[in-house]
Amino acid sequence: MRIGRGPEPSDNQPRISTTPWPNMQTSGPFDKTPGWLDWFSGPAKPRFQVPTGAVDAHCHVFGPGAEFPYAPERKYTPCDASKHQLYALRDHLGFERNVVVQATCHGADNRAMVDALTSSNGKARGVATVKRTVTDTELQAMHDAGVRGVRFNFVKRLVDFTPKDELMEIATRIQAWGWHVVIYFEAVDLPELWDFFTALPTTVVVDHMGRPDVSKPMNGDDFGPEFELFLKFMRQHPNVWSKVSCPERLSVTGPKALNGEQNAYTDVIPFARRVVKEFPDRVLWGTDWPHPNLKDHMPDDGLLVDFIPHIASTAELQHKLLVANPMRLYWPEEVK
Repeated sequence: MRIGRGPEPSDNQPRISTTPWPNMQTSGPFDKTPGWLDWFSGPAKPRFQVPTGAVDAHCHVFGPGAEFPYAPERKYTPCDASKHQLYALRDHLGFERNVVVQATCHGADNRAMVDALTSSNGKARGVATVKRTVTDTELQAMHDAGVRGVRFNFVKRLVDFTPKDELMEIATRIQAWGWHVVIYFEAVDLPELWDFFTALPTTVVVDHMGRPDVSKPMNGDDFGPEFELFLKFMRQHPNVWSKVSCPERLSVTGPKALNGEQNAYTDVIPFARRVVKEFPDRVLWGTDWPHPNLKDHMPDDGLLVDFIPHIASTAELQHKLLVANPMRLYWPEEVK
């Protein structure tokens, strides 16, 4: 599989277009959501060389729809983004492992994600979406495949409401497998969700720094009440981690990670750098490939990797962010 300037594929590997904007398809009886932005298939080779053992700790697979149908209750229908394409991108960017997070377009049908894990030769772990009705046998099977957490999504435009008592029941049950809870929410909703989040009995991983509004004015080291509350959340609860990912979702002024831009998303950098600096042992980073539901532009994933040294400025911080922390959370049995 060839991506950007990567090596030529062998005859038995699936191929992918190197055109930045191919007309990607959704297989099976599905049509893409109108206006859907397809993932960027010709990424640059990053200038930043990630450390040996680096983990892309937040990415997804979509279908393919003909093999793994999209959920009837989905809020969007994406183009297909297969495990083969994900792992080709991993190799192209220089990463060694992935954490595949269940995509909301698949609901609680985790088959596509689990299939990606079992095809990874031990190089991928997963985060599932489950319902209260999930059985212990099903949880054990997912654990055996490499699942190590569940995701609770509170972004109202993406999922339907799930009662908090159901989510707390799930969080309590997964403790038996040593799993953690990933939470996805908007910054404005943290006050309302605070009591629930702080009652969770597991390690808690926040997606994308709780989606701060980076357009709000800063005053020196004061990031404003919303982000300061998020920092307080992490400061007061040592079981809380954060992904410092998705600047392409958070940025208002850019510049965009396109056309060789080496200083992308400068308005997000102070926020992510602050989290990495204050909580270096509780941060993760991921590409978010294939970037579901972006509206403005689709970033070049190679240039997203070049964002990393702007937020983790030393080799020590980069190693913690990309290797030590994700290994400790997802492959603890390999950590000496």
